[in-house]
Parts: sequence; C-alpha cells; structure tokens
Amino acid sequence: MSLKLTARQQEILNLIKAAVDRTGFPPTRAEIAAALGFKSPNAAEDHLRALARKGAITLTAGASRGIRLVEDAESPAPGAGSSPASAGVSLADSLRQLILPVVGKVAAGSPILATEHIHRELSVDPSLFAQQPDYLLTVKGQSMQNIGIMDGDLLAVKRTPDARNGQVVVARIDDEVTVKRFNRRGRVVELLPENDDFAPIVVSDENDFAIEGIAVGLIRPHNLH
Repeated sequence: MSLKLTARQQEILNLIKAAVDRTGFPPTRAEIAAALGFKSPNAAEDHLRALARKGAITLTAGASRGIRLVEDAESPAPGAGSSPASAGVSLADSLRQLILPVVGKVAAGSPILATEHIHRELSVDPSLFAQQPDYLLTVKGQSMQNIGIMDGDLLAVKRTPDARNGQVVVARIDDEVTVKRFNRRGRVVELLPENDDFAPIVVSDENDFAIEGIAVGLIRPHNLH
C-alpha cells in the first residue's frame, strides 16, 4: 500500500528529493519555507513531522539539514504488514555507525587523505547523510556561510572526480583545497561562494584543477557533545 500524502506533503517530499539529487544536501526548513511561500520555517517543520510520521522521511534532531529520505517511501512502515524480522533488520541498520577520518589543513600537492592531514576519527550516525561519505573535512573560513556551512564545521565528503552543476564540492585548484558550489558553462568552470564578500573563482587552462569530492552532509561540532 502506498503512502497517503496530502498534496502539500507530496510537494515538500518532491522538493526534498530534487534538492538531494541536485546538490547532495536536503534543504533546510528555511529553504523549504521560502520555496513554498510559508511565513516561517515552523510551518515547514509541521509538514516535515507529518512526513516523518508517515514514514516518508526521518528527521535528526539538532541538525539544520537533518532530513533523510526513506529509500522506499512507497513501502508500508514497520508494523503495517512488515514482519518482526524485517523491522529488526531496520533497527540494526539504524544503529550501525560509520568511522570517518577527520581531515584538517591540506598541504599543497599532497592527497587529502594523507596520514599527516588526519587529526582523528569520529564515529557517526550514517542517517545524518544523503549518501555515505568517505571523510569529514574541517571547513575553514566563511565563504559558504549563506547555506549554513560555517568555519569549523565538519563537511561530510564523498570522493568522486565528477560533479553536477549546483553541487557543493571540495576542489583542488593549484595549491589550495577549497569548498565551493560547482558550475560549468561550456568549457568554463566556476567555483561559486555562498557569501557576497567573496568573488567566484574562474578556473583557467593554466590552473591545476581537480574535484576531490562532493558534499553529502554537515556536522556542527557542538552537536557531537
């Protein structure tokens, strides 16, 4: 039996799916409210809680982007025709932890996951992320603050050499590793900040450029305590 969603709930679910597909991140409550014309993020929160009750998403307390799509939202929730065994597997999955290396400042010309860059390892809940990350990168600076990526945050990164327009990426340009939004127009690649005080970076043929990975989630350090 498929989920019975209201038209508004389906609209919000579609918005979440589109944001995850486009950028790797679920939207914040404020972004949902702005997109759908709500007067405040609280209205978005009410709809999200309703979607969570119906089993379409899960919500993580204390995370601004703590929305996770349930992979098969058309399936009945545990207790609505599912067996105790399958419910037990879901519980076991939810308790599984990821052990991720935390990367600090990256030296010029050396791999991001070189031993000297790894400060520590963290055990984290995999449900925090849209896709499973390979490492956590300590964010430096305020160039992405308008989308809630702040100095000192831990950005969850999935290693890949490719990205789609609009995705937040970790990119290497010459001797610098930077977090920016990726945009390609023909042969021109731009790395776009999310802060009006910073200028876009236009990658030229002379630059040594590579995508190191895409952002799939965010951890604010104080939420770890």
